[in-house]
Amino acid sequence: MSESAAYDAFTQGHELLRSKDFHQAALALERARRLEPDKASVREALGRAYMGCRDFPRAREEFAAAVDLGPTDGYAHFGLAKALERLGDRELAARHFTLARCFQTGLS
Repeated sequence: MSESAAYDAFTQGHELLRSKDFHQAALALERARRLEPDKASVREALGRAYMGCRDFPRAREEFAAAVDLGPTDGYAHFGLAKALERLGDRELAARHFTLARCFQTGLS
């Protein structure tokens, strides 16, 4: 499949996230991940979809991948922290919350 197919799946997933259809968003974003596994934006969006589905272990995996691909991505650190917090790892979550604050710009 082409790069445009990955973009189409990513765009569809984002639209579904906006409408809070997390399960369908996850399906579209899983398709995008299969096509573009090294795109941090895809991994982060898929983490958001999994959080919406309350699938915290899978959300943690996706946000961790996004952090690996983009170590200064504050939102990826924030998502990873939220997933870790939901999974009961408050110590590691606190580290990622701190990193998220360090890397976020324009926070009020």
